[in-house]
Amino acid sequence: MTRFVTSILMLVAFALPSTALAADLAAGKAKFMELCVSCHGEGGKGDGPTGKALAAAGQPAPRDFTVGAFKFDTDKDGKTGTDADIKNIVSKGALAFGGNAMMAPVVLNDTDMANVIAYIRSLKQ
Repeated sequence: MTRFVTSILMLVAFALPSTALAADLAAGKAKFMELCVSCHGEGGKGDGPTGKALAAAGQPAPRDFTVGAFKFDTDKDGKTGTDADIKNIVSKGALAFGGNAMMAPVVLNDTDMANVIAYIRSLKQ
C-alpha cells in the first residue's frame, strides 16, 4: 500500500509542475494585442495598420504567424523558430539578427514572454 501511495504522489508531483507552468493563452493574447497588433494584425497575419504602411513603403512585411515559419536561429542551436529564438526576436528586435526593423517592446517578464510565445504559436493554421 505504501508503494502505491508513493507512486501516486510521485505522479502527481510530476504532473502538477507542467500544469502550473503551462502558458496562459488568454494573457498572451492580451499582451499581443497591446504590443504587437499594430504590425502583426489581430489574426497575426502581418496585416496590422503599421505593418501595411511598412509594406507600402517598401519595407519587409511583418511576419505572418499563421504560416508558422520562422527564419532566425538566434541562439545558433541549428534550429529556427525555437522558443529561445522567438524570445530573442521579441526582446531584442529582428534587426539585431539581420531582419527588418521590428521594434522590440518593453521588457517582458518570463511569464508574459512565455504567454506571448504560446499565443504566437497558437496562431499557426
